[in-house]
Amino acid sequence: MRLLDAQAITDIALGSSILGAGRLLAQQSVGDRGPVRLVTAAEVHNEAAICFVAGMGAPGVLVEKLPRSNEIVAALRALERATGTQMTHICPVEAGGLNALIPFVAAAESGLPMLDADGMGRAFPRLDLVTPTLYGGTSCPMAMVDEHGNEVILRAASNAWAELIARAAVVASGCITMVACNVMSGTQAKRWLVHGVLTLAEQIGALVRAQQAGGGDAVAALVAHHRAVVLHRGTIRAVERRTEAGWTMGTARSRGADEFTGTDLELDFQNEHLVARLDDAIVATVPDLIMVLSADSAEPIPAELLHFGQRVVVLAMPCDPHWHSSAGLALAGPRAFGYDIDFRPVAGISAAGRPNERGLPDV
Repeated sequence: MRLLDAQAITDIALGSSILGAGRLLAQQSVGDRGPVRLVTAAEVHNEAAICFVAGMGAPGVLVEKLPRSNEIVAALRALERATGTQMTHICPVEAGGLNALIPFVAAAESGLPMLDADGMGRAFPRLDLVTPTLYGGTSCPMAMVDEHGNEVILRAASNAWAELIARAAVVASGCITMVACNVMSGTQAKRWLVHGVLTLAEQIGALVRAQQAGGGDAVAALVAHHRAVVLHRGTIRAVERRTEAGWTMGTARSRGADEFTGTDLELDFQNEHLVARLDDAIVATVPDLIMVLSADSAEPIPAELLHFGQRVVVLAMPCDPHWHSSAGLALAGPRAFGYDIDFRPVAGISAAGRPNERGLPDV
């Protein structure tokens, strides 16, 4: 077990954004309630009761409307009432962006420990795109609480239906709600989840922070230490963005610089970057990670904050091997987002073809 203080929250916030706001909310809860206990899977007993706590909605809305701690805790308590189960651990649904930090608020306010794991190993735009889905785990009952005090307990026929129905409720609530879902035992969590992701986010954040402080090259450090590759360097020339059906969606285009002079990169995003095309050739796709960083500071730039004139570096990293299984690609590959293309592993670094160590289900 480790205790995570305000500095750890800062590093996790930075690292999770790169794997993908909310930092001040999490730091305030930790400051008021004390450090959050972070435990590994080996420290969790098999009969534990674990759930995801997350925000659901369009990141673009968060620029103007941040969640509050009482909404986050209310979702947790609503799930406990709906299931008749008192949770023993909190877990992030995803290691990226705001949803890596919202669970810290629930953990700090409730006094429950955080599991060093998540259900994605990255960020995805839908709550059914989690590793428990690959094993038959269910999202429901799902508890939803919004800023108006509305509470929804959702029981759906499948995780895909839960996402569709919950997304409709999110739109009705102003495109952001707090959610608690996917109750699982310790035994299930040990097999189903992606482990060590919060520690990884903390390490990435600390690495970038140290490079910034010492005047080093944070991008080069990420490439060297975290199996990232540079897809493009350039300047953002155009962004088309819209909020649709509870997502921030659109396309960004970058004009190349340095070794990429004379090239153009196009990024499609749905909350997260899904497909990267270099001069019309596909160079990376979901479920591998595609990340945009500031060329000046190496700070991550989420899709909702991309704008004309930004100097950027676009990186890619391999996703967790869960998603390179046939079942994982069926659930979260390009076709799951409406692209009629095959998964394109990032050249030289992808885990595609790696032996299936967890015995993931085949499609």
